[in-house]
Amino acid sequence: MDSQKKYPKHFSFEFFPPKTPEGAKKLSVVRSELGKLHPEYFSVTFGAGGSTQEGTIETVLEIKTAGFNAVPHISCMGTSKEVIVGLLEQYKQNGIDRLVVLRGDMPSGAGSGSDGDFNYANELVSFIRTQYNDHFHIEVAAYPEFHPQAVNAEVDLDNFKRKVEAGADSAITQYFFNPDAYYQFVDACEKRHIDIPITPGIMPITNYTQLARFSDMCGAEIPRWIRKRLEAYADDKDSIRSFGEEVVTHLCQQLLAAGAPGLHFYTMNQTAPTQALWTNLKLPQA
Repeated sequence: MDSQKKYPKHFSFEFFPPKTPEGAKKLSVVRSELGKLHPEYFSVTFGAGGSTQEGTIETVLEIKTAGFNAVPHISCMGTSKEVIVGLLEQYKQNGIDRLVVLRGDMPSGAGSGSDGDFNYANELVSFIRTQYNDHFHIEVAAYPEFHPQAVNAEVDLDNFKRKVEAGADSAITQYFFNPDAYYQFVDACEKRHIDIPITPGIMPITNYTQLARFSDMCGAEIPRWIRKRLEAYADDKDSIRSFGEEVVTHLCQQLLAAGAPGLHFYTMNQTAPTQALWTNLKLPQA
């Protein structure tokens, strides 16, 4: 963990593009409320095969126009170089200088091939560096509990190193609830001479069914003691929220005390859960 302690602490929030006008109105309110906490940036996700491309662009530009730093996710599966350049030109012209670069998932119904010019995130990172030099700060994904499609832990770490060597400036992790997974991942990176800030991704706990579904999809482990407590609460939303807030607050405290370079909150387009964690952690208020 020593390599992470030298980086200044920064905090960021993640949104997904709304699918309806009502969702867009709600997100505008959420963004305004969380903006009072002065995060370093708001990031906006990008759907499988670019399925939410227009929504991502629209949301990013709305955030930028409102006076906040906006960071688009950009994924490469099923995408051509021409499409990527078109996106990046649009972002560059609108003053966007930071990206979250991902491999991404295949669109629904796609075949086993990528049907595009890229197969892995390191290829997209390298392409962006070649085309735009250092204009964009490039953030990539890290998996403390390892990517669900990785053959083994060593291969996954090698894949992460390839992204860094291709030109990544920093990384955000998949969410996790076991801090030791993060500590051991960072230590393994240090042994491979990977020296970039690796910011923990933080998922508030508000809905057990939804969390279990997400976790099964992305390979994030819900420790048995947490899972059993959440199962016991059944449909008692207040108890789930209270317990989840306690668990995640403690996790954040441990990570920051150990030297993590900040926190990246997966807001799920909600204000209250992230705001509660922020208050509990006594992070700066507006």
